[in-house]
Amino acid sequence: MNCCRLTTAAAVLALMLAAGCQSQSSALPPPHEIDDTTVSVLDGMSLKDYPGPKAQIEYADGQTDFFCDTLGLFSVYLRPEQDRKVGAMYVQDMGAADWRHPVGHWIDAKRATYVVGAKKPGAMGQTFASFASEADAQRFAKSEGGKLYRFDQITIDMATVDGGVIKDQNM
Repeated sequence: MNCCRLTTAAAVLALMLAAGCQSQSSALPPPHEIDDTTVSVLDGMSLKDYPGPKAQIEYADGQTDFFCDTLGLFSVYLRPEQDRKVGAMYVQDMGAADWRHPVGHWIDAKRATYVVGAKKPGAMGQTFASFASEADAQRFAKSEGGKLYRFDQITIDMATVDGGVIKDQNM
């Protein structure tokens, strides 16, 4: 009986240690703040000059790409040819940041809730509004329109930079 308890205790301890190591290795590198020289990797636009949520991808090699809106992040990350190892992805929490001049309030892009199809424009027109809180995303969608999505529900077809599903079909 004592042998069984000792074996169980050892197994529990091993699981706890493994979980602790996993948390440490999965810790995200910190996000970078935007300054006057920060430009979008896609078009060279200054991030500080435009409204709406911004995004960044930090690759495992330490290089960071910035995007003037969240749509740009998805259009790069979801490309089939995108094979660079990603260390972290961040978007701004628009429940906390000022839409016209967002600063800081970076959140893990994979944990955010997105509102797709809202009428409130970002840097390049319609964007995916990002929120840390689903309740904030719901309030935003109620006032600005759009539908809520989790990170893993957004597809490459939704994230095309030529307008994709958010393109005005009446033109």
